[in-house]
Amino acid sequence: MEMPQVAVCQVADCAYNQDSACHALAITVGDSTHARCDTFFVHSTKGGDLAATGRVGACKMSGCLHNVGLECQAPGITVAALQDAADCLTYTSR
Repeated sequence: MEMPQVAVCQVADCAYNQDSACHALAITVGDSTHARCDTFFVHSTKGGDLAATGRVGACKMSGCLHNVGLECQAPGITVAALQDAADCLTYTSR
């Protein structure tokens, strides 16, 4: 199983976002009730691996169509800022 890429991240103030790309090696999505990027945080220094594109390491949203065994099976995800949070826009309820 290959981890899906964070195809687009529109959360410019995230420490792992540079030029609309996520550079965290792996993110976690969800808190079991909301499809948020749990890896999101604001920091004065940008981090991650600039040579890597972020991937979804785990997904706590068991009710998502793309979730199989708490792992994301979408071909890629989009993360965007919604209501003061970084949300997975690819989340689709079963």
